[in-house]
Amino acid sequence: MAIESAISEVAIDTNLKQFLLVLSVSLGVATLPQIFSWFRQIPYTLLLVIVGTGLALVDVRLVDLSPALILSIFLPPLLFEAAWNLKWSDLKRDLFPISLFAIAGVAVSIAGVTLGLNQLAGMSLTTALLIGASLSATDPVSVTALFRELGVGKRLSVLIEGESLFNDGMAVVAFTLLVALPLGTAHLGLQSVLIQFFIVVGIGMAVGGVIGFGISYLTQRFDLPLVEQSLTLVSAYGTYLITEDLGGSGVISVVTAGLILGNFGSRIGMNPRTRIIVSEFWEFLAFFINSIVFLLIGDQIRFNTLTNNLGIIAIAIVGMIVARAIATFAISAFCNRLAHTNISGSEQTVLWWGGLRGAVSIALALSVPQALPERETVVAVVFGVVLFTLLVQGLTVKPLLKWLNLLGDRPLREEYLKLLARQVALDRVLTYLQTDNKRGIDPEFYRYQEALIKGEIESLKTEVEKLQDRHPNLQDFIIEQLCGEMLAIEADTYAEFVRSGRLNQELAPLLPEVLQGESEG
Repeated sequence: MAIESAISEVAIDTNLKQFLLVLSVSLGVATLPQIFSWFRQIPYTLLLVIVGTGLALVDVRLVDLSPALILSIFLPPLLFEAAWNLKWSDLKRDLFPISLFAIAGVAVSIAGVTLGLNQLAGMSLTTALLIGASLSATDPVSVTALFRELGVGKRLSVLIEGESLFNDGMAVVAFTLLVALPLGTAHLGLQSVLIQFFIVVGIGMAVGGVIGFGISYLTQRFDLPLVEQSLTLVSAYGTYLITEDLGGSGVISVVTAGLILGNFGSRIGMNPRTRIIVSEFWEFLAFFINSIVFLLIGDQIRFNTLTNNLGIIAIAIVGMIVARAIATFAISAFCNRLAHTNISGSEQTVLWWGGLRGAVSIALALSVPQALPERETVVAVVFGVVLFTLLVQGLTVKPLLKWLNLLGDRPLREEYLKLLARQVALDRVLTYLQTDNKRGIDPEFYRYQEALIKGEIESLKTEVEKLQDRHPNLQDFIIEQLCGEMLAIEADTYAEFVRSGRLNQELAPLLPEVLQGESEG
């Protein structure tokens, strides 16, 4: 017993040292753009992959990635954070194309990669299917981070992130159904696959819904920010583990719970201050985990196995890109015609090229049983394709956005918001100064201070007016900000009534209908 205890203590000590080493390297990479301005051209996550690849090149291995580490430890909080921040109103507007991208897109992606590997590389159908399923999961972290940095339109971010959230679930389900084929423990039949698919997805949505709504109504009973924050963390991991134990899709379950808590629970069960605390906590956790994941992706590269499989990797890359193009442009055209979604050609191009692969693809590849003779080939091919998408596609998204004239006006918006923040702050200072009890201070001093502050406020107003004159398109952003603030006030009021017991449930927003009716009138 004493020996087992000593061994466990050594293991804990070793794991802690490895964890601190990985974290130190990741945070060191985060500081590089502040020291060397050239690195600011590279998204942080891709910079981590590059540094990790450099470490792998000199054979420095920080930690061995395992499927359990990615799927059970890293993935649930990343999925929850993305779902928490995805507004249902934005998602609902494009739910039809997003659903088709996630379901039909996965099928087309698997078919494209499988066909290429089976016909051109001579790979067995079952092994090619496993590689296709592994590579059907998209990872938009780097792309959406770049979108936020450049101020790209919100709709494009919602399309890419919404697709990925559901796409990951579909990819994991597809992989789970296909992984038994090469072992001879299952047979590919359309009816049985569809039944199993709906069972797995149904369990995931049911468990996620029960936990999401359950915690939403539970947090109505009290106002304890740290407890409510902890409950969201428990829900992310608990939902995943419970659903997996029940035979459902943990990914879909976490996404469902995150959407409910982010759009419903945070409104009826959390006051505005608590919502800010919880959102900031998840922003930190997502940054923390992504810092580790992307560094380890690069660090896990085995260059000798990649070199031995270059031909197969090239075929897989071509198959993946062609299949992604077929799925993206065909589905977009179908949605534009049937549902009038108006996804522009430029947006379709970014959706196609921005379909990067990442941690989920690697986790699925590493999940291939050791008994499969071609397991090492599967892992090598998936790692090679993931590396290509991150370093080639990821680094060329920004030039593509510039070429398609999709770069946003984020610097302009930030300048306006800074001026507005200063103006509001000085208005509040002036109000405080005018209501102060004078404290026995000479009134002339107060008048002098008021004059100075009023002068600065007028100067700020002039700068804002000049900014609006130079950039008329800023008016749309100002209106959008105002509408968002009005909707937030309305939603917070309903939440206050629910918490006080004067309403049983939160009311649907009325302002959008009022404003729309006013514009039509």
